[in-house]
Amino acid sequence: MFAEERQAEIARLVGDTRRVSGADLARRFTVTMETIRRDLAALESEGVLRRVHGGAVSLDRTDSVEQSLDSRATLKTPAKRRIAAAALELLEYTEATSVVLDAGSTVETFADALATRRTGSSDQSLLVMTHALHVAGRLADQPEIDLELVGGRVRTLTWAASGVFTAEQYNRYRADVAFLGCNGVAAGFGFSTPELPEAAVKTAIVNSARKVVVLCDAEKHNHENLARFATFTQVDALITDAAPTGPLAAALEEGGVEVIVA
Repeated sequence: MFAEERQAEIARLVGDTRRVSGADLARRFTVTMETIRRDLAALESEGVLRRVHGGAVSLDRTDSVEQSLDSRATLKTPAKRRIAAAALELLEYTEATSVVLDAGSTVETFADALATRRTGSSDQSLLVMTHALHVAGRLADQPEIDLELVGGRVRTLTWAASGVFTAEQYNRYRADVAFLGCNGVAAGFGFSTPELPEAAVKTAIVNSARKVVVLCDAEKHNHENLARFATFTQVDALITDAAPTGPLAAALEEGGVEVIVA
């Protein structure tokens, strides 16, 4: 098979399945991984697909590709700050004494805002539980915060623990309120994330908290990822930077989710 024929077949496969594995392609066409890498590079230069670790995805699938913490931290910064400010205001209103903070750049921005929070000397300190190293780092030296670091195997992509062991620890808690990030929220599916181990931890957090708040910018509206971690009826509030519309707005209302636009 000529390279042009192979690349045309790869383009067709990406269009049909939206994601292909480099190893699977090498076996399918009986060629080396280096040959597949050259094929994918050529197709990416033509605007057919986007290369990712281990293979490639179609251009309309890029929302389901998890970004590194560093790359996500540079996106939507003004929106994240507004969402964080609204989350801090909600926290003050709830008068919570125990809080769970999820991983993610928006939650990290909220942790930055929380680090500036000042209470009276007679107020009870706030217990914060998190499995995210970057979030813990923002709060570790705050005298008015008691920090509980939840352990497990840390993913280098997110700087956060994930998997069954981490989820089991959260199952032992009953926090007043949990603040979670998400990679997508869509009518008919709910709140989702690309990775199953991460979804397991998020689901455990949802089940452990008396009040569940999701921090999610509008770019993630109407997007579905691989793993759902919460339905609409399991979430109490969504803090976002633009009002949801259409079926998503209807699903949030039907599920009883309070939408706060920052």
